[in-house]
Amino acid sequence: MVLSVEHTLHYIYSNPVLLTPHTIYLTPKASPNQEINTYLLDIQPVPNLLFKNIDVEGNAQFVAFFNSSCDKLSFKATFEIVSETFNPYHFIYFPFESEKLPFKYPEKERSSLSSYLTQEGVTTLIDQFARQIASEADWKTTDFLVNISRYIRANFIYEKRLEGVANSPERTLITRKGTCRDYAVLMIAACKSLGIAARFVSGYCFGSALQEHELHAWVEVYLPGAGWRGFDPTEGKIVDNQYITLASSAEAELINPVRGGFRGNTSSVLNAFVNIQQK
Repeated sequence: MVLSVEHTLHYIYSNPVLLTPHTIYLTPKASPNQEINTYLLDIQPVPNLLFKNIDVEGNAQFVAFFNSSCDKLSFKATFEIVSETFNPYHFIYFPFESEKLPFKYPEKERSSLSSYLTQEGVTTLIDQFARQIASEADWKTTDFLVNISRYIRANFIYEKRLEGVANSPERTLITRKGTCRDYAVLMIAACKSLGIAARFVSGYCFGSALQEHELHAWVEVYLPGAGWRGFDPTEGKIVDNQYITLASSAEAELINPVRGGFRGNTSSVLNAFVNIQQK
């Protein structure tokens, strides 16, 4: 299928401000099952300098520099992507024993995955939570990943919060509520507690009434023999061709769609809107 996406972020300042450099993560990632047809990023006011880079984790980023004051700032990304249908469960584990938890990554892979295996956010409570889900899944790797996604979907209350960093995994687990980014950070910590490399992903989910006009977040885990595979604890399912990835990172706050600041005595308001249509 062909999906067209329009994502707008509009900032309004109560007084004119001077903008610091802004880093923008609004470029879709191509994948074996998705191809980018067209892409356009419109920034107002027009930056004096605009660079497109590849960051340390392989994501496309724009960096914009401004040298004049303004009282409004907008970013509008418009693109079209071809997304092929595929079976998200069509993969094998290699070594085969990775089908069961816990497993060990081959040494060369483990070295490359070190930033996705840190134990930051992994508390005793998180570890107990992960082990309970794994036990109920008979310690089968795929079943654990699917079951924890479904558990969060079924037992947590979703709340909308446009701005701010993700809550700690333990807070989300205790309160049983949060945004998609809170759920993703919780699942990442639970995976890491069992030795599964996991990272945060931002993007879009087509066909979800909950996410159809929002930036979305989910989890990717690295499975031996299968590579990076996505699981969505907000929707409670494995990631399929209805998902579009913008960026992925070991640190959620590093891939906010727009990251920057301003100088001046003012307040700001953000309005954001996503529109996804099938052509």
